Amino acid sequence: MDDRLLARSAEVKALLPVAAATVALLGVVTTSSTAQAQNAYGANAQKYHIAVVDVSYIFKNHARHQQMIQSMKTEMTTTEAELKADGERIRQKEEQRNTFQAGSKEYKDLDEQLASDVAQFKLKMDRLRKSFMEREATMYYAAYGDVSNIIQDYAVRHDIAIVIRYNGDKADPNRREDVLREINKTVMFQNQIDITPDILAIVNRDAGGANPQMGRAPQPGSSIPR
Repeated sequence: MDDRLLARSAEVKALLPVAAATVALLGVVTTSSTAQAQNAYGANAQKYHIAVVDVSYIFKNHARHQQMIQSMKTEMTTTEAELKADGERIRQKEEQRNTFQAGSKEYKDLDEQLASDVAQFKLKMDRLRKSFMEREATMYYAAYGDVSNIIQDYAVRHDIAIVIRYNGDKADPNRREDVLREINKTVMFQNQIDITPDILAIVNRDAGGANPQMGRAPQPGSSIPR
């Protein structure tokens, strides 16, 4: 077998595990840790005319957004199965080609078909990856726009002059990225000015969302706002 055929055979073998990992490659959707929102209700937000909001927590508990993510995951699972089937057909064709003498007409004919199949497989995989990533970006942009509008409207109605984004996730001291995030966080302390539960309640009002205060503990000595 000459160098060209060896290279093509290696290319086919390299593509098969790529198909199996398609869901991961498509990027999507969804591999973040569970938010550990803490120390937070907004009883003093209107008093001080300033508030903080955990946008990441809202996204993770945004009922409609999460439903859309789950729908995309299901579609991606189906796509992964299709790509695996395509990869298996390529593998079988490669095995069939290798039953013939290298350089024979049968070998060359199957090798040309195989080259075409591999090229089409690459194009299909790239096209699907791009499509999923573009749809994900659109989905997140639309959800972020809705959340931003709700925060703005809430701030105006409650006489809040500024809303600062913060992250309420509890840092894992054994994870370097968590420690760096904790060190570099913008909001070091907030005194009951977290309006996240209220914003999430509005976001999920028409989507049958879960209790917006679930998992969010008040600061020591604070009372749950009315």
